[in-house]
Amino acid sequence: MESKESSLETSTPNVSPSAAASNAYAIGLTQFQGFWIPSSRVPTSSIISFQKYFQALDDDIIVASKPKAGTTWLKALVFTIVNRHSYTLSNIPLNSIKLYRENSNPDLSKIPSPRLFSTHLPYPMLADSIKHSNCRIIYITRNPFDIVVSLWHFFRFMDDWPVEDCFEMFCRGEEGYGPFWDHVLGYWNMSLEKPSNVFFLRYEELKEDPVAQTKRLAEFLGFPFSIEEEKTGVVNQIVDFCSFNNLKDLEVNKTGKMAETILPNNKLFFRSGKVGDYVNYLTPTAVERFNNILEEKLSGSGLTFK
Repeated sequence: MESKESSLETSTPNVSPSAAASNAYAIGLTQFQGFWIPSSRVPTSSIISFQKYFQALDDDIIVASKPKAGTTWLKALVFTIVNRHSYTLSNIPLNSIKLYRENSNPDLSKIPSPRLFSTHLPYPMLADSIKHSNCRIIYITRNPFDIVVSLWHFFRFMDDWPVEDCFEMFCRGEEGYGPFWDHVLGYWNMSLEKPSNVFFLRYEELKEDPVAQTKRLAEFLGFPFSIEEEKTGVVNQIVDFCSFNNLKDLEVNKTGKMAETILPNNKLFFRSGKVGDYVNYLTPTAVERFNNILEEKLSGSGLTFK
């Protein structure tokens, strides 16, 4: 999980490599507690430490997602909304601080309140202190077909694997932090059970009306926009600042590289951000097949994807 973008990740003794270990991405996956974790990048020991030591505060804010579901965009929006009175848009820091990797029990007391964290972990694997606190969780998901294509593009620098292989992994539920349906259902069900604590957001909703969704986010976070802010265009300024094109053009994202990562540069986080781009890569037969899987896995939940 991440603070100010800070990151948290645990394991059971029974682990096994992915059966789909046909490429560099799949080889790094380990299964435990019903999910596939990219243990080559997220050591299971760091997740164990997170679950054991992390103590949530009631005003903590946690951004949760599957990879390639709009995580970077949402983290930028949440951080900017919460800190809009502390920074100008020209000098607001959008950095990333990894936790529980180098230190099994890091000192979080110096992080100013409200503390902002992000994670790709499924809801069942979150620390109990989070589930029993009054902290706020914002979960973003995306049409899984677009996630497949985005993830395939993202990891092609490691291994030029066919998009069909990535698609097959998703069909089996063997992708990072998958199965997709179990990951999304965990947060969906909690958003129905505890709507004041878990905010469920679709990437497509954010793309369609970013101003309305940003105002909803601010309300949920406890940092609503004033009438004066709305009149003077503060909401639109934040939406523009956190837009895909602006984030893509930030110097840190054009030329920067995160420490302690296999990624060659930050540019990989920004490709197209389009909705429905999967139609250019997946056949109608493949789409129908995965739709059938989703209908079965999500049956009775009330959760649907266009």
